[in-house]
Amino acid sequence: MSELLIKLFIKNSDDINDTAVRKSYGTLGGAVGIVCNLLLCILKITVGLITASISIVADGLNNLSDMGSSVITMIGFKMAGKPADSDHPFGHGRMEYMSAFIVAMLILLVGAELFKSSLSALIKGDAAPEYSVFALVILCISILVKLWMFLFNRKLGKKIDSGALAATAQDSLNDMVATAVILLSVGISMLVNLPFNLDAVMGVLVSVFILYSGFGAAKDTLDQILGSPPDKKLISEIEHTVMSFDGFVGIHDLIIHNYGPGRQFASVHVEVPQNIDIVKCHEQIDMCEKLVNEKLNISLVIHMDPIDVNNETVANARKQLEKVIKDIDGKMTLHDFRMTPAGETRTNLIFDVVVPSEVKMSHEELNCRIAEAAKAVNSTYCCVITFDNDFTGN
Repeated sequence: MSELLIKLFIKNSDDINDTAVRKSYGTLGGAVGIVCNLLLCILKITVGLITASISIVADGLNNLSDMGSSVITMIGFKMAGKPADSDHPFGHGRMEYMSAFIVAMLILLVGAELFKSSLSALIKGDAAPEYSVFALVILCISILVKLWMFLFNRKLGKKIDSGALAATAQDSLNDMVATAVILLSVGISMLVNLPFNLDAVMGVLVSVFILYSGFGAAKDTLDQILGSPPDKKLISEIEHTVMSFDGFVGIHDLIIHNYGPGRQFASVHVEVPQNIDIVKCHEQIDMCEKLVNEKLNISLVIHMDPIDVNNETVANARKQLEKVIKDIDGKMTLHDFRMTPAGETRTNLIFDVVVPSEVKMSHEELNCRIAEAAKAVNSTYCCVITFDNDFTGN
């Protein structure tokens, strides 16, 4: 059924990098969520009021909030699909992340309200509600509908790699588990006369589960908004594509900026032999930038760093310094290595060191340790170091 809906309502559904197609996916997911959650909300609140069940009414209100989440998802995709303008030259793609965060906040709100009402009923010792077979039927239907919604939204989310639809799918799974727990409590209450209000106990357990899921969804989307590290597979693909060009001997300082799905920009420094033909190198860079754009849908800017690759003395000195910094921390790397002509008392080694975020030593301390270790290798070595941060999360 999911594939049928996609074929009926989404034109060119395989062109997932097109903003109009992404917008259609978001609209479809939102529309399905609004219709399904509205029906479930009406049914559950009706049954909950008739049976005086806190958990069923709360579950119905949860569906009402889900309907609001679907509306927010639709609005988010619509705004994310707007073209770039003078105020937002990189487009509006991050609105998709914002809508996912708002959905996560609604999940937390529902969980908190359910926890409050259930705990209050438990403390006050409210009588357990009386259920009917009709209540069981409605809850079973709700579980099946939510299971399909989970699978449907997960399929859409994976198709276009959408955090908003993934959050909606997680919310549907939460609802399915919550309703299943309520169904269990209803069945037990109908069979056994318990000395406590099982409905309220189940309400507390369900609310804790919803809160846990809400915090997880909020963290994931907030990481995207704040700027999480790029995907390691994407980093590997960029590096592999760049290094496939003749004349490129190394890359460093890769930075990827994410302005929403399908709106990524990157810059990288490429090391080339210092005696390379500049015109040929420029042509290679242009072709490389074009290939990355076509292959990965990323606007890449390449900065050229000329280095001496034919001098054996420079090559040996670089190997010595690479070992020095690896001995200090195995994840640190060296690039842009240059060397002044060897002197009797002073030989300048000029290079950059990439420092991973988990290295807690200050740049001043690192500078002293590297300089001392270099002196121990060769008493004439004087290090001129520029420290760079690692923006890939490695």
